[in-house]
Amino acid sequence: MAARRAAGAARPEVGLPEVNFSDWGDTRYLHLGTEWVQGSMRLDAPDEIDLEYVQRMMAWLLFVEPASVAKRHSMQLGLGAAALTKFSRKRLRMRTTAIELNPQVLAACRGWFKLPADDAKLQVVIADAAQEIREPRWQGSVDALQVDLYDHEAAAPVLDSAQFYADCRAVLTEEGCMTVNLFGRSSSFERSLEKIAEAFGPEALWAFKPTREGNTVVLAQRTPQRVRREKLAEQAQQIQTRWGLPAPKWLRVFKSLAP
Repeated sequence: MAARRAAGAARPEVGLPEVNFSDWGDTRYLHLGTEWVQGSMRLDAPDEIDLEYVQRMMAWLLFVEPASVAKRHSMQLGLGAAALTKFSRKRLRMRTTAIELNPQVLAACRGWFKLPADDAKLQVVIADAAQEIREPRWQGSVDALQVDLYDHEAAAPVLDSAQFYADCRAVLTEEGCMTVNLFGRSSSFERSLEKIAEAFGPEALWAFKPTREGNTVVLAQRTPQRVRREKLAEQAQQIQTRWGLPAPKWLRVFKSLAP
């Protein structure tokens, strides 16, 4: 079946790429003016997380009590197709904040990807993530920070400095975790990992093996935890039972990077 590209793509803001989508079977994909996929949604399950690496961005759930999740605050840097934002707000019932630079991405998510309007527990902020997370109102307030910041060429993270990752650490609660999407097979991966370790400390880092597409999700804890595999397995089973995420599979490809 051929992909169906949107007949009317969103008009780009000055200096920002065009936003459009394509449908393939029962899946809708978000694009920023190229064939690179920036996010996806299953049309028959719009509130579920479709892509494997995006599911792995929820690995912070392994380190918190499941019953406490709805009382916590999640933040996404980069809206994409809003999969993480929708899942956090609608399935996990968390207070959820997304920071997105391109207003047309937000318009696309509301028009094509079933992102609901802002309410008491959902806020989308149009801003530069590097500047916004330095605002005093966010400091120490985020339990789950999910960073997926790529431009239309999807070559390397747009924000990828030790200072940026230190700013990310500063918004986390003491139990908070950051998950970040990196390209594990690219030459920039090791450099990115070094910068995250500089900000968080190497003992705070966990990582997945790359997906088939090369996406590697790295998790960094504000406060490093040494957790037994048996405890992680118990947590993973609860995550799968409660929310349908394939967390038991994660443990086969997820490990601590502590020295």
